Amino acid sequence: MSSSSEYTPPTVWTWKQGNGGRFANINRPIAGATHQKELPVGKHPLQLYSLGTPNGVKVTVMLEELLALGHSGAEYDAWLIKIGDGDQFGSDFVAINPNSKIPALLDRSGPKPIRVFESGAILVYLAEKFGAFLPTEPAARAECLSWLFWQMGSAPYLGGGFGHFYAYAPVKIEYAIDRFAMETKRQLDVLDRRLAESEYLGGADYTIADIAVWPWYGGLAKGWLYGAAEFLQVQDYKNLQRWADRIGDRPAAQRGRMVNRVQGDLSSQLHERHDAADFETKTQDKLTGG
Repeated sequence: MSSSSEYTPPTVWTWKQGNGGRFANINRPIAGATHQKELPVGKHPLQLYSLGTPNGVKVTVMLEELLALGHSGAEYDAWLIKIGDGDQFGSDFVAINPNSKIPALLDRSGPKPIRVFESGAILVYLAEKFGAFLPTEPAARAECLSWLFWQMGSAPYLGGGFGHFYAYAPVKIEYAIDRFAMETKRQLDVLDRRLAESEYLGGADYTIADIAVWPWYGGLAKGWLYGAAEFLQVQDYKNLQRWADRIGDRPAAQRGRMVNRVQGDLSSQLHERHDAADFETKTQDKLTGG
């Protein structure tokens, strides 16, 4: 592979199937299904098809928080989508999310199933459906949604930018790592300054803004993403650390982080969730005896 200083883009880009580093086998320049595959359907009103990445964790934390509030209609089946195997390109998955990204939600509680895709849209949908974690007072609602959409717009620089070039790219490119490290630290400072003046991102109350930001930036602050805690000196963001710890202490957040998780300690991995008791009986340490 030539170095970045030697590369001159051609007049017309063409796809090299081996390009893409760790994710070369699932990256492609076209959309749509690659194969026919039915998705399983469980017994609950909400069917979630996901993986325990930060975007997936947003939704499972939200669902666990709703259940903790007593919203029985938020009971859900969480099915594992193995993106490394290309499950997201199966025909049924693409019918729910034409963008072929997790998470994807199917609400079967009404006469006609409703599909919802994109994690931010799912959070808003669930918040409005159950009347929770999204303020109704106009100023508070605007603040909450502003931070929610800040996350949706900012995280690609963290994940697809910094995370990719720092942890996953087949070659280390100084310019790319420096560019996205700078932007990631700027984002961390944005959050730290906000949390110096506010208990939560939207104000005094815990909302979907916090639920959206925590798996990404809380995870980064606690050293869960990319092995980059020391590189980014995340311990310096004291207000962010306080906020991340506070959310991490919530039982619903702890449960949500376990669902569809396929990495880490076996006791923290619940590949599929179909009942509240699964957290005690169906983690991977219980199923494998590990």
